[in-house]
Amino acid sequence: MDCKKIAAILCGGICVVLIAYYGFVEAHKSATALVRIDEAALYAVSHVVDGDTVRVKVDSREIIVRLLGINTPETVDPRKPVQCFGTEASNETKLLLDGHQIRLSANPNREKTDRYGRYLLYAYRDDGLFLNEYLVREGFAREYTVGNAYSFQKDFRQAENEAKEEKRGLWSACKAK
Repeated sequence: MDCKKIAAILCGGICVVLIAYYGFVEAHKSATALVRIDEAALYAVSHVVDGDTVRVKVDSREIIVRLLGINTPETVDPRKPVQCFGTEASNETKLLLDGHQIRLSANPNREKTDRYGRYLLYAYRDDGLFLNEYLVREGFAREYTVGNAYSFQKDFRQAENEAKEEKRGLWSACKAK
């Protein structure tokens, strides 16, 4: 084989590798690129994961939304047993969202996703119910802050205190920790 044929084969092989690599990089970028949330749009909930986490269809992608500022007792964490009032919190979220769509809203000056890639958002049901606040106020969730304060932190803390005083939900069902 002469040098010209070897060079052509090598050049062709390098081009194939570069094209494949470029395709992989672009596919990875689009898979990990943040989805643009239209805060005026209504989105379908495709699955309630647990009391504070839902899967939502945004355009052609499904994203996982972690309700910002709240934490419900665990039901799906493989490292933990189902926690007190976790099943009730998950069931309440399912009941609240059944047959409804939600509007999603980000918190200004906060990260858009957590370390697991879940979107950190507020959720409003199509009839205006503020899901995050409702779950805290009715004792299905605790106020939850990681890092910097968020817009509704004071409101959620007040709602939690009222739920505790009235012994709503988990505040009457579970031993305080």
